[in-house]
Amino acid sequence: MEAVRIIPCLDVKDGRVVKGINFVNLRDARDPVEAAEAYCREGADELVFLDIFATVESRKTRFEWVKKVCEVVTVPFAVGGGIASLEDMQTLFDLGVSKVSINTAAVRNPELIKASSNKFGKERLVVAIDGRKNPPRSGHPRLEVVVKSGSESTELDIVGWAKRVEKLGAGEILLTSKDTDGTKAGYDLEMTKAVAEAVSIPVIASGGAGKLEHLYEAVTIGKASAVLAASIFHFGEISISQAKRYLKGKGITIRGSL
Repeated sequence: MEAVRIIPCLDVKDGRVVKGINFVNLRDARDPVEAAEAYCREGADELVFLDIFATVESRKTRFEWVKKVCEVVTVPFAVGGGIASLEDMQTLFDLGVSKVSINTAAVRNPELIKASSNKFGKERLVVAIDGRKNPPRSGHPRLEVVVKSGSESTELDIVGWAKRVEKLGAGEILLTSKDTDGTKAGYDLEMTKAVAEAVSIPVIASGGAGKLEHLYEAVTIGKASAVLAASIFHFGEISISQAKRYLKGKGITIRGSL
């Protein structure tokens, strides 16, 4: 089993880190530069920054905060939100970003996955997939891909889409359940396991971490290669070192040192 990564997620709106529930009801968490420095000190394996309203507002990622984060971060980090072209990606890489994450743009233009993987290398490309569960006989896929911060249906089956993005050249998948996001009730283990077992690239579990047991379940039941969380880290409920010690104590191989 590969070493499991612990990844804080920082949703950015108007230059501030925010956190909501089910992609709405946002509240201010902290400054992104301050957060980046703190998480690097605390032992985060990677960071993910998402400009969550870029696509909704039909704009590109705001580079001002990205530049500031690049100056202080000491671990690999990904940036997503409003990235729709190879040029957008090149700009971010030139600033010092380690990876880019695409979501809505990948659904709209799947060939962008192949083109960016070929140009920059699959190890620098994360395809984010936001999903929701639909009730039986709803006429929609049970596990469905949603885009534009979860506001728009796609009629795409999550497992089928995950297989396709892997084939097109994605290096890893960042899988977030809209239903569990911010609830602290646990990851959607059915969704996570379904995707992780369908692909051979790493799957990052996201959406719903509320206690240490949830991280363990995402790895052991959900088969995730990494666990991503926001609320528990931003508001000081669980530290990175606590999470690592807990997982190591449960027999999970973790990335980095304690």
